[in-house]
Amino acid sequence: MSHNAELHARRLAATPRGVGVLADFFIKSAKNAELWDIEGRRFIDFAAGIAVLNTGHSHPQITAAVKAQLNDFSHTCYQVVPYESYVALAERLNRLTPGDHAKKTAFFSTGAEAVENAVKIARAATGRPGVIAFSGAFHGRTLMGMALTGKVAPYKLGFGPFPSDIYHAPFPVPFHGITVEDSLKALNYLFKADIDPKRVAAIIFEPVQGEGGFYVAPPEFVQALRRICDEHGILLIADEIQTGFARTGKTFAMEHYGVVPDLMTMAKSLAGGFPLSAVTGRAELMDAPAPGGLGGTYAGNPLAVTAALAVLDVLEAEQLNERANRLGAALKEKLESLKGAVPQIADVRGLGFMVAVEFNRPGSKEPDADFAKKVQVEALKRGLILLTCGVHANVIRFLAPLTVEDLVFDEALGILEAALKA
Repeated sequence: MSHNAELHARRLAATPRGVGVLADFFIKSAKNAELWDIEGRRFIDFAAGIAVLNTGHSHPQITAAVKAQLNDFSHTCYQVVPYESYVALAERLNRLTPGDHAKKTAFFSTGAEAVENAVKIARAATGRPGVIAFSGAFHGRTLMGMALTGKVAPYKLGFGPFPSDIYHAPFPVPFHGITVEDSLKALNYLFKADIDPKRVAAIIFEPVQGEGGFYVAPPEFVQALRRICDEHGILLIADEIQTGFARTGKTFAMEHYGVVPDLMTMAKSLAGGFPLSAVTGRAELMDAPAPGGLGGTYAGNPLAVTAALAVLDVLEAEQLNERANRLGAALKEKLESLKGAVPQIADVRGLGFMVAVEFNRPGSKEPDADFAKKVQVEALKRGLILLTCGVHANVIRFLAPLTVEDLVFDEALGILEAALKA
């Protein structure tokens, strides 16, 4: 049997430091919200592969669907020989996503690919080059993804130059003194100083910023973006890669706003751990690229597509939107109750079960990244896996499976309280 220390040494020798790894142990097996390492130790997983496992590790319904598909075929490349499951999943996403207009969906492998293709579609449909994104945004690790991402370290360090015609405006974070009015003024200033709005193909934003710190877009901001896009013929792209599939207590976060985007990107929890992403949008926009302009060898892999169909069944059958709201409310209540004992807690926020806690130095507005790291390390020692985020790395985000058992959830809250107080 391999040991963690031995495998850790092999990993350092064989793989590059650029692939940063949180844990110094290696997984052997997992079920729902729990995993076990190769030495038999148990952990509660509140990272869920970075928001990929809303339906938990190895959900039996998803596993069974993939096994059945594996017995039939594992790959043809959809562009060479198509298969019905791809079409069926596109039909379901066309129905599930916001808006009752005619829609079409294309599948890819990663979130970054979905973003790249949304930009391609927007440029093809409008004949315009410009794209506006926001500070704190994360849209992927490809060159276009990094260009759109509004956070330098670690994502952009040493990797430029980036594609041109990408612009950034500040994302409204009232907690940090950036109001909706400030953001909209900055956007208007971009149109005066940097790019004619008639040259902008799309504005892309996350309804809740993921890596940026789980800041929820204020409703009046999202409504204003829709008005600005309509006024100037710009397409609105909602990046729902981290927010999608019941994480925020709705199937998609945009449902909280009553605003319909022109294009939506999805990935992460779409396929329960299998690599799959999607772009869904207005049919006429999706048809703008010429045949052959979209696709990819593995895009819409049949195993992943089959998993996704099962995921959608599980979301419905297990009422995961309602469960996300219940779990999120309990987690927020617990964090709020600890403010007296833990003066570093500066803010508790989130939609549904997409919850975060932000730490500042007690009595100040100075971000406390050290404290966030200490809590993460202490929780891990006690068997709870947590992730940090935020431009200042002073935020802990909670991404547990929505299927986590109540007893395991309560145990995790106990560990979290102990780690915060320690």
